[in-house]
Amino acid sequence: MDVEEAPKDTGTLPAQHGRGKAMHRLLVALNCGMLILGTTGGPLLSRLYFSKGGHRQWLAAWLETGGWPLLLIPVVASYLTRRSRDPSAPLLLTRPRWILLAAAALGVATGADDFLYAYGLSYVPVSTSAILISTQLAFTVLFAFLIVRQRLTAFSLNAVALITIGAVVLGLHASSDRPAGVTKGQYWMGFFLSLGAAALYGLVLPLVELTYKRAASGGRVLTYALVVEMQLVMGFFATAFCTVGMIVNNDFQAIAREARAFELGEARYYTVLVWSSIFWQFFFLGAVGVIFCVHTLLTGILIAAFIPVTEMLGVLLLHEKFSSDKGVALVLSLWGLASYSYGEYADARAKKKKAALWEAQAS
Repeated sequence: MDVEEAPKDTGTLPAQHGRGKAMHRLLVALNCGMLILGTTGGPLLSRLYFSKGGHRQWLAAWLETGGWPLLLIPVVASYLTRRSRDPSAPLLLTRPRWILLAAAALGVATGADDFLYAYGLSYVPVSTSAILISTQLAFTVLFAFLIVRQRLTAFSLNAVALITIGAVVLGLHASSDRPAGVTKGQYWMGFFLSLGAAALYGLVLPLVELTYKRAASGGRVLTYALVVEMQLVMGFFATAFCTVGMIVNNDFQAIAREARAFELGEARYYTVLVWSSIFWQFFFLGAVGVIFCVHTLLTGILIAAFIPVTEMLGVLLLHEKFSSDKGVALVLSLWGLASYSYGEYADARAKKKKAALWEAQAS
């Protein structure tokens, strides 16, 4: 799990170099699982915070990346492993310096995206926010094509179309779901800030993939340890960005007062904050992990595909209404995910057949 010099004749994908197919599949499953947990659990806990008396947007944004110290555990374990093999192993893998600077810049962008999302979620229901955030898939597809030249297939375009249609179907009921106590102006502010968060994150994902590709250039192998370390740096700078906002907004002084007034009780207030931070960390680590193991587009597909799951959990846990529109959107999104999965399977199968044919011709 380190970045090391690559053999001169290497031509394999960075995510598969130096590890077997079983390990690669395990990493894919692990990161997809974390991404799914974060995609569904993070928004629900953030909305629970606002719906039960929380009012601090900067605090909610801070929680989205505030769990970055959890990543110190695998980062330290990786360092100790390297030291056992090589006493002169460097402390950090984020070298050269531009990798660290790129991770820091992406972290600041992520912090800005966290604030846009949290501010929007404070004024719109989680169902509406989920619908709007699902539009990041369109932005991801656009920016992935422009920045990292991600190849689009008929299956991926079909998945995008189906998931987008599902989001549109869900959006048909958005005009009548303004929360109590929220003015019309605040509602539309939250609406457009959520769209802005979707657009910004749709840009961040391809930039992360571009950073990975640049890090793997020059005969170096990109490994999962470096991915985790970069996410730690991104989380630190995103949290620092939100910390400045909390200081300016006097959020730290208001936490104890807000906890006492929380509808679910003071103890549960802090429980919501802690678990919100954990689930959001799952989201961000899972997102960059899926980019590392597969590519940017799958991250966008998974985020959009599980929007209806967030809808259903909102119905069960936050007592939101489940309309026929949501049922149709759920079917369309699952159909889109199945389309994408089949496309990936067919593409992998075709590549395997082509490789076998080349080996047969070479022999």
